[in-house]
Amino acid sequence: MAKILVTDPISEEGIKILKSDKNLEVDVKLKLPQDEIIKIIGEYEGLIVRSETKVTKEIIAAAHKLKVIGRAGVGVDNVDVEAATKKGIVVMNTPGGNTISAAEHTITLLLAMSRNIAAADASMKNKLWERKKFTGTEVYKKTLAVIGLGRIGREVAKRAQGLGMQVIGYDPVLSVEKAKNLSITLMSVRDILPQADYISLHIPLTTETKYLLGAKEFDMMKKGVRIINCARGGVVDEKALCEAIKSGKVAGAALDVFEEEPPFNSPAILSPQILVTPHLGASTEEAQLNVAIQIAEQMVDAFNGKMIRNAVNIPTLEPEILNKLRPYIDLAEKIGKFISQINEGHIEEVYVEYSGEITCYDLSPITLSVLIGLLKPMLSETINLVNAPVIAQERGIKIVESKSSEANSFANLVLVKVTTDKRTMKVAGSLISQTEPRLVKIDDFMIDATFSKYMLVCFNIDKPGVIGKIGTILGENSINIAGMKYARTQNGGQAIAVFNVDDDISAAILKKIEQVEGITKIKLVIL
Repeated sequence: MAKILVTDPISEEGIKILKSDKNLEVDVKLKLPQDEIIKIIGEYEGLIVRSETKVTKEIIAAAHKLKVIGRAGVGVDNVDVEAATKKGIVVMNTPGGNTISAAEHTITLLLAMSRNIAAADASMKNKLWERKKFTGTEVYKKTLAVIGLGRIGREVAKRAQGLGMQVIGYDPVLSVEKAKNLSITLMSVRDILPQADYISLHIPLTTETKYLLGAKEFDMMKKGVRIINCARGGVVDEKALCEAIKSGKVAGAALDVFEEEPPFNSPAILSPQILVTPHLGASTEEAQLNVAIQIAEQMVDAFNGKMIRNAVNIPTLEPEILNKLRPYIDLAEKIGKFISQINEGHIEEVYVEYSGEITCYDLSPITLSVLIGLLKPMLSETINLVNAPVIAQERGIKIVESKSSEANSFANLVLVKVTTDKRTMKVAGSLISQTEPRLVKIDDFMIDATFSKYMLVCFNIDKPGVIGKIGTILGENSINIAGMKYARTQNGGQAIAVFNVDDDISAAILKKIEQVEGITKIKLVIL
């Protein structure tokens, strides 16, 4: 029998499902300190947590039998996924279990903020009758901007439309056609800000989304805008929000999440114009029941030899096939990440063509790895082989896989063509010596470049001095060039340069490079 340890409270229904399986032995031990977990974790094959237990690398190092970590919830930031992956432990979560709860909480905050409910209630409890003081505003016919149109964002949009609101939105991977079917006008964040009466955020916290709404963005908004954040703390600059409220630019805000939790040092909780709740988005009886049942069923399936669902770190393939495809899976994800960061527009179709010796395999895991690479920079690091096709389908992205029998100069080739509402871009990669991934084509440019953590891609006119000036700017800023490849269509024509650099490049340095005469576009790719 496999032993399962539950260290955070989950609904009793979930515990019943676990205990009813004859192949599982379940221990529920709540509120254990880390050192206690380290002492006992070596006895268990499965671990179920919510958000209270921090599954650190020290706990994972002591987990000699552990095969599966189950997170009853969406985020896995309390689990050291990298350490688990290195040890071969599957980490799985329960996406979708709290979708309705989070969407309803968003609408609750939107309405409560608009009608000054919390302040009016506090006034009444102090035996005051201040009707004029708490005059509110209607949401009917107002414009709501939903930033992030995943499961929760789409549910919020649906409910807002039911209130008679006009919904506009931004999502980096939702197709224009899918948005149209949802009666949502899709546009960029920059275009959204001046039009919105309300802005609701439903995006993960990444390096790209950190302070997505800051002082500069508040300046671009219409006067009297209202902000709702039920997504992640840190996507809104709380200090800048308070300043925007003081200036009168922002009429009010409602926050369920904060940069630091508890947020007792945040100026936001003291502002009378900001309605605050203690991270209650998923705190409903139904959501707690849903995630408990979902994680219990997934754990039962995992230990009964069935398909592992919602794994966030490793593909669910037969070991012998996985070993053969692993280098191609790695190549495919790198191509996806690369093209995601240099392409523009909303993705409509992903076409993947294979040629060479790999065409004898079932290539769907590699195609999904391309998709994972495309989506990860835009969404969250929990995109995986299981949920990538669902997320793509929800966003109206068409996926086409093709095998080519045409001969080419590569023993194997993975060609990815991504069509957006703005353009189509092609990127191809190959394996050298069966293991080393290489970038061999960008659009019509044949280029043999290595993949690295930081890659500077420069599109330019082929003219003397351009590459030298780029190198000078990088050198002046102590950024070492590890490698460089250059390709052009013809003498004096369009050209491209790919630099492998050892360090990140700041926005200020990128702007200097962009101003070099002959440069038409630059992109920093981080893999």
